[in-house]
Amino acid sequence: MQILDSFLAKALAAGALALACAAASAQPYPAKPIRVVVPFAAGSGTDVMTRVLMEDVHKGLGAPIVIDNKPGANGSIAAEAVSKAAPDGYTLLLGTSSAHSANPWLYKKLNYAPIKDFTAIARTTNFPFVLVVNGTSPVTNVADFLKTVRGGAKNTMGYGNATGQVAGAHLMNVGKFSAIAVPYRSTPPALVDLVGGQFDFMFVDLASSQGLVKDGKVRPLAMMADKGSILMPGLPALGETFPGFSYIAWGGLMGPAGIPPDIVAKLSAEVVKSLNKPAIKERFAALGLEPYPAPPEEFARFMVEQEAAWGTRIKDAGIQAE
Repeated sequence: MQILDSFLAKALAAGALALACAAASAQPYPAKPIRVVVPFAAGSGTDVMTRVLMEDVHKGLGAPIVIDNKPGANGSIAAEAVSKAAPDGYTLLLGTSSAHSANPWLYKKLNYAPIKDFTAIARTTNFPFVLVVNGTSPVTNVADFLKTVRGGAKNTMGYGNATGQVAGAHLMNVGKFSAIAVPYRSTPPALVDLVGGQFDFMFVDLASSQGLVKDGKVRPLAMMADKGSILMPGLPALGETFPGFSYIAWGGLMGPAGIPPDIVAKLSAEVVKSLNKPAIKERFAALGLEPYPAPPEEFARFMVEQEAAWGTRIKDAGIQAE
């Protein structure tokens, strides 16, 4: 009799749990906090952008959004973690060109498929990059820079993401000079070391470096683009010296493959709505960010195009997969 009672108790408990799960799943999305994983450290351009954007998006969704920084391996650690999460819309990733366009060509093995393992939700941003040196450096322009590095016995370059790595290798290739490349888990610690004189130059996004530029601790020499930007008036573009020196460093919201279409549509609509608000556009511009709202289908096509484009750039830069 005791065994039967125990069996009934377990059965009732299981039934109650099943009913609770069913009730939870029947609730309109979102019914609990959403976690957005950021693949770079706090203070990086990706982190700053995500926090500004999600601060507004959560109001439309009516649910808290928690930011979870998982830096390392050019965004691979965060991407892998999210690719294995439940596709219920509660674990998302702020994906970037590092993890989804460049890493397939930089690493011989990835523990995630950059396209197949993810659901595209909305493209969010472009991250303008600049070539910078220490603020106390005698180098003040691209011509000075090239003269210095071509005559340098031991040049050094830091980078905190794939864009910085690939752009640096590209510049060495077309500029006909060499430098020892020093990798960092994210951009903020690399900037600390640039200011401290631990290496000579790096490519960095405006959002991460803007404060140091204003304080004179870091000096921008040129935009990583074919033409200048209204975000840095008067700063020349590297494309003026080396035609074709342009990369799209992008960001976009995504999640694990298989998120239900209705959840994708709801998330995408809120992200695009926030990015189109004048107040958000102004905040982005002040932070050195370019809003670039695009819905799921367009974002998915863009990701495929960019994986191929970055592959060409990386091969042209002479970078071998590791």
